[in-house]
Amino acid sequence: MGRVAIFTDSASDLDPADAAAAGITIVPLIVNFGSDSFKSGVDMSTQEFWDRMTAPDAPFPTTAASSPGDFRDAYEEAFAGGAEAIVSIHVASTLSGTIKSSQIAKDMLPNREIHIVDSLSASMSESMLARIGVAMAERGVAAAEIAESLRARVPDLRVYVALETLEYLKKGGRISGARAAIGTLLSVKPIITVDQGVVDTADRVRTRAKARERLIELICARPIERIEILHTLTPDVEAFRDEVIDRAIGSIDRSTVTIGLVGPSVGPHLGPGCLGAAVLYEAAQVPNEG
Repeated sequence: MGRVAIFTDSASDLDPADAAAAGITIVPLIVNFGSDSFKSGVDMSTQEFWDRMTAPDAPFPTTAASSPGDFRDAYEEAFAGGAEAIVSIHVASTLSGTIKSSQIAKDMLPNREIHIVDSLSASMSESMLARIGVAMAERGVAAAEIAESLRARVPDLRVYVALETLEYLKKGGRISGARAAIGTLLSVKPIITVDQGVVDTADRVRTRAKARERLIELICARPIERIEILHTLTPDVEAFRDEVIDRAIGSIDRSTVTIGLVGPSVGPHLGPGCLGAAVLYEAAQVPNEG
């Protein structure tokens, strides 16, 4: 293991094999189906989650944060493996108790250098920060500087997702029942955004085709530095990726734009049939004064 170890959690929707290849450690969140509990990506793969989620009469899944003990054990294993410091990047503190668990674990290891980074986002926005962290660590950048740099990029992160329904967000407690009911009554296709830790409605449109078009407009409104396409068992996702790349502002290497199936930690809040992207926009330029 490198001198600076990079950690994230399973709400990053980072494939375990890809994470291992990149040198990123994932601490799994818990997903529950009724009385059955699974560690995301460990006891239940993404495909197994969707098979169960979409099965007839399946109980609605719920999620829970990783425990402080899980984090402590994972951190101690990294230090035992030769790491001198850890940068741990996590799902928004406004959306999950995961980062609180990581902070408690840090406090359990007062003599170790551990930096906690709140992504103020979720899904592949987290994994983007983790990959940037790995690249910096490979260049020999100190852990404190990596953490500071990642925090500085958080305002440039967005997640946009076109949903089939707001019902799953309501069941997961991420929006009010009243807001979900309005969407249902109007028979609209909501587009949500995660921005600075807040899940909000970016727009509401009447048809799936219009939702797709509006989604691309929102994603491509600013110059893009990095982007990952996400979906929940949605057809034509490759065509969506190609259209986003063609319309994006800025130069994007098509080969770097991956498509990811949302996993067990975020999937319960979205439900099937969703399409979207995690985007890191180019850093805003602050004009020189004087």
